[in-house]
Amino acid sequence: MSEETLSKKQITRLNKLQKRLRREVGSAIADYNMIEEGDTVMCCLSGGKDSYAMLDILVNLQQRAPVNFNLVAVNLDQKQPGFPEDILPAYLDSLKVPYHILEKDTYSIVKDKIPEGKTTCSLCSRLRRGTLYGFAQKIGATKIALGHHRDDIIETMFLNMFYAGKLKAMPPKLLSDDGANVVIRPLAYSREKDIAEYAELKAFPIIPCNLCGSQENLKRAAVKEMLKSWDKQFPGRIETIFTAMQNTSPSQGVDRDQFDFVSLKQDPDAPMKGDVAESDLPAFDFLDLANSGHIDLDAAKRSSDQLKIDVVSTYTP
Repeated sequence: MSEETLSKKQITRLNKLQKRLRREVGSAIADYNMIEEGDTVMCCLSGGKDSYAMLDILVNLQQRAPVNFNLVAVNLDQKQPGFPEDILPAYLDSLKVPYHILEKDTYSIVKDKIPEGKTTCSLCSRLRRGTLYGFAQKIGATKIALGHHRDDIIETMFLNMFYAGKLKAMPPKLLSDDGANVVIRPLAYSREKDIAEYAELKAFPIIPCNLCGSQENLKRAAVKEMLKSWDKQFPGRIETIFTAMQNTSPSQGVDRDQFDFVSLKQDPDAPMKGDVAESDLPAFDFLDLANSGHIDLDAAKRSSDQLKIDVVSTYTP
């Protein structure tokens, strides 16, 4: 399929998806200050749908953005058997985007270190990340753009929760551990199903990953299936989960490193208003609830008589 052979209906759908993705990428860039004036953004291309879509949208936004920035596409040929070396250069030549094709045989390292049947993604991604981080410094890139989308971010949160005992995900913007590189994820607000449909309509020359893409026992695949089932059974749940990730409340959790529970003490001068879940809401008027059957949130209506408590029984040992 090519854009020239699309039907009118498909062209309409493509335009709608393109506008949505541009809007979402633009919002993510603005919300997290991902790209600034004069940045050189190194777009990491794997040959998959996500990185193709990311580059496509960034190229388009580059022409309309209020700031000037440069794009450089980079692909790491990890020497997987049968990797089609000509596809990406031909595609990037057609876009007239500056690019670099790197070669490093991480495939042999992964196959040597990881037993047959075990997942290779963790080691493979570390080796790839190290190579790309180093090359970004070599070419003076100020930002490294990766093609992770909203589904990746949510899946990572559940993977860490289920298997690592940590509540963390992929941040839309990240400073590397050594402080030398800033990683951005422009597709952080975008849904995988939109990206997949967009990639099909755009006819990106997808290159499958034969190293890890065929492993059926990946934990991520199980989490993805779980979320897919939720999305089908409870429309809107995935959106709610992502919104929740943007609205964390350390004082309502149990992480002592994120909130100082140890120092919490009663304030003897505090007005008696009860326990309020949200700081901007007044306390429930439980007396009014008992009398009228509904909750009146106007705490100002309380009086000392309403707050009076009759003690019906007391025990003193």
